[in-house]
Amino acid sequence: MDFLKMGDISPKDLQDILWVSLRIKQELKGGTHEEMLKGKTLLMLFSKNSTRTRVSFETGMTQLGGHAVFLDMEKSQGSRGESFFDMGGSVGGMADLVMARLHSHQDIEKLAEGSAAPVINGLTDLEHPCQALSDMLTLWELGKLKKGGKLAFVGDCRNNVANSLMLACAMSGLEVSMVGPEGYAPKSEYVEMAQGFGCKVEHCADVEKGLEGVDAVYTDTWVSMGDEIEAKKRVEVLSPYQVDEKLMYYAKQDAVFMHCLPAHRGQEVTNEVIDGKQSVVFLQAENRMHAQKGLMCWLLGKA
Repeated sequence: MDFLKMGDISPKDLQDILWVSLRIKQELKGGTHEEMLKGKTLLMLFSKNSTRTRVSFETGMTQLGGHAVFLDMEKSQGSRGESFFDMGGSVGGMADLVMARLHSHQDIEKLAEGSAAPVINGLTDLEHPCQALSDMLTLWELGKLKKGGKLAFVGDCRNNVANSLMLACAMSGLEVSMVGPEGYAPKSEYVEMAQGFGCKVEHCADVEKGLEGVDAVYTDTWVSMGDEIEAKKRVEVLSPYQVDEKLMYYAKQDAVFMHCLPAHRGQEVTNEVIDGKQSVVFLQAENRMHAQKGLMCWLLGKA
């Protein structure tokens, strides 16, 4: 099977992946790591720039005993017009796994349609499900992934990170508060899917109300790749939703601050918060590797 969206897996699947991820992480921290994917190859296809996605997948595959191949779309036949379906049909017969970080979600669907090997979404304009896996693993380690817990996403509630995170939280039993201006409210179809898991999901434009009683405060950049044209407008509209110390005060006293990175310091978050004692952003970044190792093992039946 492929992992293109959070909705591709069930709540039980998510729990199983997290269990494998945590076990693999604990073993690595203990000085051992089983080469569960020895002899396996991961193709990494990139049309969008990356830091954490490439390092986490490549390092993780190496630790699992496998091999990762990096392919820049600009240096592939895709730059000359080869279709994603044909590309998937070719590389899917050579690699055991394909991870793609692409601009359009439709492109990764075509890639997966042509590929015989499982395809993993490393990021598209619609979702960022691997980030959501890392976020759930982080909350679990911190004792905050529990039924009745609550996470607030602040800012642009319609972006790819928000979409995947909303579903992952609901699948894990967390309530979700999407906090942002009306023009950046969450996509209705994602709210409906999240609510379908029996958890409370709501949108709130009022910061104080939206952060009341939350265990985690999450934000993302206001100007993602592809949004540069409307950067000025976005900054103006979203500036009241900057996560600063005052905003964090509205959450629970022991609430954690989360960000998928890269961060635009001084824009969506202040230095005082991202560098403060409540911040867990670098734990999230590290957990990208561990969660993705668990995912790859699970997809290949090695969990």
